[in-house]
Amino acid sequence: MITLKPFRAYRPPRDKAYLVATRSYLTYTEEELDDKLNNNPFSFMHVINPKAGRALAPGKAKYDMVREGFELWCEEEIFLKDEQASYYLYSQVKDGNEYIGLIAAVSVEDYLEGRIKKHENTLSAREEMFTDYLEETGFNAEPVLLIYHDDFELNRLFARYIETRAEYEFTSTDRVFHRLWPITDSKDLELITAAFERQNCLYIADGHHRSASSARLAKRMQEKGKTVGAHQYFMAFLIGEEQMKIYDFNRLVINDSGKTKAQVLAELEHGFNIEPKHQETFHPQKIHEIGMYMDGEWFKLNPKIGSFDPNDAVGHLDAEILSRSILDPVFHIKDLKSDDRVDFVPGTYGLDYLKKAVDKGAYHLAFSLFPVSIEQIKQVSDEGKIMPPKSTYIEPKLRSGLVIYPINED
Repeated sequence: MITLKPFRAYRPPRDKAYLVATRSYLTYTEEELDDKLNNNPFSFMHVINPKAGRALAPGKAKYDMVREGFELWCEEEIFLKDEQASYYLYSQVKDGNEYIGLIAAVSVEDYLEGRIKKHENTLSAREEMFTDYLEETGFNAEPVLLIYHDDFELNRLFARYIETRAEYEFTSTDRVFHRLWPITDSKDLELITAAFERQNCLYIADGHHRSASSARLAKRMQEKGKTVGAHQYFMAFLIGEEQMKIYDFNRLVINDSGKTKAQVLAELEHGFNIEPKHQETFHPQKIHEIGMYMDGEWFKLNPKIGSFDPNDAVGHLDAEILSRSILDPVFHIKDLKSDDRVDFVPGTYGLDYLKKAVDKGAYHLAFSLFPVSIEQIKQVSDEGKIMPPKSTYIEPKLRSGLVIYPINED
């Protein structure tokens, strides 16, 4: 059983929503960030204020600055608090794909008891930093992306709202179309709550550190005697497993070993069947097909039978096979998180991006992978295992500042 609750969000007025909402500041170039701050006085970037905060180390002074910026915007009515507790239906259309899901407050207890399942490791130091941030700022501006088993009643309810006028309806500068509907009808709220009570579990698609940090915050508040309150929940965007899209996550590699193409291929022959594709760009069409680009030539690599355990939820993932059978033994790349000889490229960039990066000499090899399936994510999560870093690139990517969850309010 999954516990959801509606909440009274802080949101921008209808006429400012398109100006306020932002991507994660990490996705902006320096020039784009300057443009946002200089030319859009309503960008949520002014609250987060990453440039002004650079002189401050992560900590109370920096987080206080963010909280004060948020409180100022509330005073200026750039953010307004909803009068009624709501669930928020959100739709995003990008590149012809529509993603429809629900923004809600999700119970920390479900996370702690394993009903919200993860597939990534988190770093304790980063968890602690995010926990401090949440406690000091008092709000959550970017929802965790959670996957649920598709539900007919929810789909039917959402379809009814989709036919009505949205509270927000705008296209952002990255050509993504956004719509949002607050759901306040008591019968609809009850239907949604009951539908998730029928769900046995949820899966984290994006936001492992945010989830873990919210759990830490709840424990910290309990230690201070605050056992009831909004901090016992965190904001999530819940999407049916048929709604989300998983892209490939490819690799660019620097070969500082001095090994030639012939030497690399000779080492790979022990564990792979190799098919030259020459200048034909090779895009894997199924699991256990890996593309390799080196010295102007593409190769199709198929791991040989017996080189991996097909019953091992992690061991049979192509990203794990690539790391264990190629990056480690051939190029001595052992830690994907810290080794600067490997970079990760989302499949949304296309394989031409990989080819150009190698042809320009910035890297020596590129590897293309077939996208991980939702079933693989669920299997790894159900078994309590961890996927290799950067195994999945999942859309939708959510915006900050569109719906804000107040943490320090009951």
